[in-house]
Amino acid sequence: MSDFSQQDYKFMQRAISLAKRGHFTTSPNPRVGCVIVLNGEIVGEGFHHKTGQGHAEVYALKQAGIKAKGATAYVTLEPCSHYGLTPPCAEALVKAQVSHVIAAMVDPNPKVSGRGLEILAAAGITSQFGLLEQDARALNPGFIRLMTTQLPYVRCKLAASLDGKTAMANGESQWITSAEARTDVQRLRAQSCAVICGADSVIFDQARMNVRWHALGELKRDYAEADIRQPIRVIIDGQNRLSPDLAIFQEASKILLIRHTIENDQLWPHFVEQVLIDKAENSEHINLSLLLMYLAKQGLNDVLIESGGQLSGAFISQDLVDELILYQAPKLMGNDGKGLVNMPAVVQLSEAKNLEIKDIRMVGKDIRLTAMFRR
Repeated sequence: MSDFSQQDYKFMQRAISLAKRGHFTTSPNPRVGCVIVLNGEIVGEGFHHKTGQGHAEVYALKQAGIKAKGATAYVTLEPCSHYGLTPPCAEALVKAQVSHVIAAMVDPNPKVSGRGLEILAAAGITSQFGLLEQDARALNPGFIRLMTTQLPYVRCKLAASLDGKTAMANGESQWITSAEARTDVQRLRAQSCAVICGADSVIFDQARMNVRWHALGELKRDYAEADIRQPIRVIIDGQNRLSPDLAIFQEASKILLIRHTIENDQLWPHFVEQVLIDKAENSEHINLSLLLMYLAKQGLNDVLIESGGQLSGAFISQDLVDELILYQAPKLMGNDGKGLVNMPAVVQLSEAKNLEIKDIRMVGKDIRLTAMFRR
């Protein structure tokens, strides 16, 4: 680990702050910030806005102009070394003749990790990495997970009363949690590449699973409606129960309809794609592991499960969830209410799913608890 100065920390913190501005727009690309510093002064800065547009280094170098020569570049992720939708940022830094580059972390993709720094070194540009690495990693859990495991990062959102009930016995559930909590869920959707739900949510709750810009609260001040990307809606319909007249199909953004067979096929809107996924072994249900592998191959690295207790419980019981986000309302709904998740019975306490609580805060009148599953 290299030694870093207080100024280094200050400028990297600025780069991380810039990267966060792309939180709701860059996926599946990583959120990256860059600051160009000459003689202790920031001469250029930028962040990655969205896929297909310039990377953070491009914006920072453009702002710096000729002042980039001999400067130090602080970037939250190792400068890219390959040609994609944009040219390599490592080459742009070489062309601008910066003298030093500090990266918070190296590229997690094992196929390219370190190559950006090698390009810099070949041009005589010195580099360091590891400054505020944990902060930088927290920016992009989905990107890192996909690059290292070929699977997406999976969050599961649940909402319940204080006694763990998600609906009354008759199915009534609107609304257990507050308007503020529902706004917070809109933000979860906005940061996700894909939202997974089951057929029951679509049929009985008339769920649309889209991001509604007018419901984003304070975020509307920072993001134009056109900049908010709609997540791909992934609907698991293993029994072919859905029909095109349901509410979710009235919103024109991409839907993946997940089935293991197609029967009595219907005329679907142009934005609906039917995807066949095999059943799990000795089961009539979709193989959820294969589904996540399929989504990963589509580049969807940040996935939100927003469904009922049956589907959420299936993902959790199969150890396919990384992060749980639970909203708890200050209500008690009694014994007959529907439980939080449907999972196989646990015979011994040692078999229980263990989590590590990372954050607890108030959202409106509700508690929002964020916890990580211990593998």
